[in-house]
Amino acid sequence: MSKTSVQPTQTPTPPTPADPAIRCDGLTTDYGSGRGLFDLDLSVHRGEVFGLIGPNGAGKTTMIRLLMGLIRPGRGRATLLGLDAQADSLELKRRIGYLPGGLPQFTGVTAGYVVGLMAGLRGVDPSRITALAERLELDLGQRFQSLSRGNKPKVGLVQAFMHRPELLILDEPTLGLDPLVQHEFRRLLTESAEAGATVLPSSHVLAEVERVCDRMGLIRSGRLEHGRVEVVLAAPVSWTRLVRERVLTVLVGSAVITAAGLTALVLGANRRGSRSTRRGWVASA
Repeated sequence: MSKTSVQPTQTPTPPTPADPAIRCDGLTTDYGSGRGLFDLDLSVHRGEVFGLIGPNGAGKTTMIRLLMGLIRPGRGRATLLGLDAQADSLELKRRIGYLPGGLPQFTGVTAGYVVGLMAGLRGVDPSRITALAERLELDLGQRFQSLSRGNKPKVGLVQAFMHRPELLILDEPTLGLDPLVQHEFRRLLTESAEAGATVLPSSHVLAEVERVCDRMGLIRSGRLEHGRVEVVLAAPVSWTRLVRERVLTVLVGSAVITAAGLTALVLGANRRGSRSTRRGWVASA
């Protein structure tokens, strides 16, 4: 089936260095027993794709729910698009495309009905919805309850992208999607970023984040460490191994670590003697 290209027709608010898309100052919510989000300081520029990486339970969803005004912080403050995440939550929801970690279970209605309700609130052109559904291979006529695990997230993606928001906040956006649809999602994300939108995706899979992000933040035990994604082309090695070997490095603070090193850091795994270490994907200063 041929896919219809969806070209943005509106330009989000131009980037302003003094007015970041997302700013957090000491944002904290404490659930007790070391769980929650602690002393989050973060600034995401307009037009930037900033990825959140970390294991399940690290605090990614808590951070996103705080930004969306769905829970209140114990202390600290967050502003999005120059507005307060709590006091201006209603206005922000008009300008943000949000994909939650899990969609409600809509019973007795079709996927198109669910999307249509949200589109009616936002005044979205039905042709936009049709084009997005085609690109993501979503059958709008199928009942939501009968959609497979891989198709239900597509409903959330359509409603997140359909109004061409200035800011996209996406919690595990590729979870359950097949590889072809993941590729189409990345195209949608790239198109939005090129149009000037800011994007904040989260994932526990490093490869998903590094493909599309300008910067990333590593969340562990409710605390955020900042990084910058760089791709380094290593010197050619023997043809029987690899003609060229691409090595992802990530700056976390002042230390440079490779993809394998970051994975070990995120998962708390000891990769000493692993295949990736033998191939030279080791930490370097």
